Amino acid sequence: QVQFVESGGGLVQPGGSLRLSCSASGFGFRNYGMAWYRQAPGKEREWVAVIYVGGGVDYADSAKGRFTVSRDNAQNELYLQMNSLKPEDTAVYYCNINNRNQDWGPGTQVTVSS
Repeated sequence: QVQFVESGGGLVQPGGSLRLSCSASGFGFRNYGMAWYRQAPGKEREWVAVIYVGGGVDYADSAKGRFTVSRDNAQNELYLQMNSLKPEDTAVYYCNINNRNQDWGPGTQVTVSS
């Protein structure tokens, strides 16, 4: 059974940093591109970043230059380092297999506020 558990969210001031983690299980993690998504209040879930099997990465324009996605295939873990956070980054953050729209985890809440 495919499962994701996100962690590392919290309340941070504008300009601050957070590192999100995603623990994945139930599939061959190292064989899939993995992505981060987020859903802000009243908005649809949106894609944030992807890391491919070969290590290549891509980011939404809103994340470029501030967020860094990485993975640890030995631990089945996905990470998102978020720097220079802005209030508009406030959302619940989720991880999933890239382009897969099922079996979502609980997400982790990120709130950027002074």
